[in-house]
Amino acid sequence: MMRRLIILLAVAAGCLTLAPASTLQRLSLNDMIQKSTMIVRGTIQPGSSAALRGSLIYTHYQLLVTAVFKPAPGQFISPSIDVAVPGGALNGLQQPVAGAPALASGQDYVFFLWTSKSGTTQVIGLSQGLFNVTTNAQGQVIVSRGPATATMLDSSGQPVTDSNLQMPLSQLVSKIQAVLAGGGQ
Repeated sequence: MMRRLIILLAVAAGCLTLAPASTLQRLSLNDMIQKSTMIVRGTIQPGSSAALRGSLIYTHYQLLVTAVFKPAPGQFISPSIDVAVPGGALNGLQQPVAGAPALASGQDYVFFLWTSKSGTTQVIGLSQGLFNVTTNAQGQVIVSRGPATATMLDSSGQPVTDSNLQMPLSQLVSKIQAVLAGGGQ
């Protein structure tokens, strides 16, 4: 009986250490704006925690919100949001997830977030919905993200490659406002 239990635990641990493969649907900026439940700017606070949900490990980060772009101003968004990212380390087990965003404590980001019916908030499209915020030599605030690293398909299921995306924050905010007003393309 004990031997059977040890084998079962070893098999379960082996399953948790496998890297789940990710296949992403490429989302346009318009798609992310429309499908996100909220779009915010903020910084990741020090410390994170991991939790098991089913057979997947999720790493939880606290996001301190500094600006809200969706929903409309005046609608309440908590100043601190728990963001769950698939993958991480828990009880000595590592579970990387291809395409999952890497969040750094203290970094300024724009997040395209989606909250499920269960209340779990995640970055939409994995790394597609996370933009670094920096300031260029001219003092202009820029948002950018690199191409997604996971396999990516278009809406018809055909393989596609992702590309970098970079623009002034003011241009992104204008785009968000236009799409939400029904005039974005």
